Amino acid sequence: MNNSKTTFRLGELFCGPGGIGLGAKNAQIATNGNIFSIVHAWATDYDKDTCDTYRYNICPNSSKSVICRDIRKLDYNVLARISDIDGLAFGFPCNDFSVVGEQKGINGVYGPLYTYGIKALRKFRPKWFFAENVGGLRNSNEGQTFQTILEELHAAGYRITPHLYKFEKYGVPQARHRIIIIGIREDLNISFHVPSPVPYSDIDISCRNAIENPPMPLNAPNSELTRHAPAVIERLKHIKPGENAFTADLPEHLRLKVKGAKISQIYKRLDPDRPAYTVTGSGGGGTHVYHWSENRALTNRERARLQTFPDDFVFCGSKESVRKQIGMAVPPKGTKIVFEAILKSFAGIEYPSITQNINYSPRLLESKGEYSVGVATL
Repeated sequence: MNNSKTTFRLGELFCGPGGIGLGAKNAQIATNGNIFSIVHAWATDYDKDTCDTYRYNICPNSSKSVICRDIRKLDYNVLARISDIDGLAFGFPCNDFSVVGEQKGINGVYGPLYTYGIKALRKFRPKWFFAENVGGLRNSNEGQTFQTILEELHAAGYRITPHLYKFEKYGVPQARHRIIIIGIREDLNISFHVPSPVPYSDIDISCRNAIENPPMPLNAPNSELTRHAPAVIERLKHIKPGENAFTADLPEHLRLKVKGAKISQIYKRLDPDRPAYTVTGSGGGGTHVYHWSENRALTNRERARLQTFPDDFVFCGSKESVRKQIGMAVPPKGTKIVFEAILKSFAGIEYPSITQNINYSPRLLESKGEYSVGVATL
């Protein structure tokens, strides 16, 4: 008997290099002779190298389905002409909500960009959506920004499940915490539950295991070494695994003369027996992520392993561009787990789940006939 197929066409805004796209592409569920999967429909981002990376790895046979354009100048009818969609993913830019940076929130350059996701939900009416951002989003503007976003996602016609995922609990060798909001269209009698991390508790998530097993291929792409100044190499010789430039016992001439906050990731070596600290898109001033025993920064390929990209995933652009792409991406192995939970929800398959750690309860305001949202963050 031939299997039947249920396929969800995915559109992506702010697609990045393909962390979300690869997780979706790899997600698949089989039940009662029916295969549930997700296929790429279209994607858009504003950065050329990022779009080239996405095309090369996610949709090499349909390069025109990736639109490289500033979303503020993008006519959504261009996307509609490519394909209808059943699901929408948007990891809207997090720069203004991250704990690293000025935290301008919704008033920054990037903060308002989530509204383009709302606009897409109203135009395309997908069956579900996957929205992602940094954990710092909860604290922007004393929580009001997050509440506004949840209100607008709900008002677009979706039952939403926001949750702060700690990806190291899901088999990712990196302490990476991201808010993911899953929405299911309200007219569908389908509920989504946060997948439990318990099935992944026995995975070795040490950065040593991630970087050394299997051994890195000699011809692995994006493996260029960083050229360090002699002073940087000398400084690293005095920093032990897990230490940074401020906790290590450095000679006076190698100490950093920094006023104010002492950022913990500056020249911080990995602890080989623990998951890596968060890989970021920055790279200057000692933020490359540093090997636990060799006096050097990690290569982009090693950073990509910490993000769970396979070795044959090729990043396009200069070494610096690739570093930024990797740091801004979402771990594909983590997103695959969430996408498979969506597929199981639509397939009617029960799966181990946990209670969402961000409480969300819409309530009707009788005076205005509008919805309000109660949000309790961690």
